[in-house]
Amino acid sequence: MSHKLGLIGYPLSHSFSPTYFAEKFKELNIQDSEYLAYSIDEIDKINEIFNLGVTGLNVTIPYKEQVIAFLDELSAEAAEIGAVNTIKVENSRKVGYNTDVYGFQASLLKQLGDVKIGKALILGSGGASKAVRFVLKNMGIDYKIVSRKKNYLNYLNLNNKIIQDHKLIVNTTPLGMYPHVDNCPSIPYEGLTEQHFLYDLVYNPEKTLFLMKGESAGSNIKNGNDMLVLQAEKSWEIWNQK
Repeated sequence: MSHKLGLIGYPLSHSFSPTYFAEKFKELNIQDSEYLAYSIDEIDKINEIFNLGVTGLNVTIPYKEQVIAFLDELSAEAAEIGAVNTIKVENSRKVGYNTDVYGFQASLLKQLGDVKIGKALILGSGGASKAVRFVLKNMGIDYKIVSRKKNYLNYLNLNNKIIQDHKLIVNTTPLGMYPHVDNCPSIPYEGLTEQHFLYDLVYNPEKTLFLMKGESAGSNIKNGNDMLVLQAEKSWEIWNQK
């Protein structure tokens, strides 16, 4: 089965997906298939990508919410979350899915092991944040969202007590992503302990400044690489479903 796949987002200098899927095609001996990175500076340009005859797309920052307006249908999960990271195009019908949920939940459970977490902080309020919220809600973990946008807990209001009360901290922002490796979310890192779990959805660099600061405090840390592989495999499954 030949595939014309790709990734949309902006910017895409950091993307792992084209290499990952090129290796998959090779491994499975799939001919006449491609997976390309389409860096588009505004979401309206997605129609140009659809016109190329793509059969499937992944969606990354900053379009996971905006892309919904260009689709014909959403899976129940994607509709509830309000964010899409995978699109399947069949008979010109475009259906949106969210495989971030699967990737995040499976990799988080692996990190936590038997540890039960009561409260979490989610840094960021975009499309990736929505998938994280969905998972934490399903796992029965109370969470607060930290964002510069209105109606959320502001970074300026964070203090050691809030950090100490929330043992899981998930960074869903691109802060610290290559090449801006000197950036990190502005939280009171001195409140971190050995009981904390820091999870960064960023995977490049392998250890962001956010994770380094957690590691210095003795916290458990994890980057977004496992989540990325798991969600990519789930996308592949969707594109190949008959």
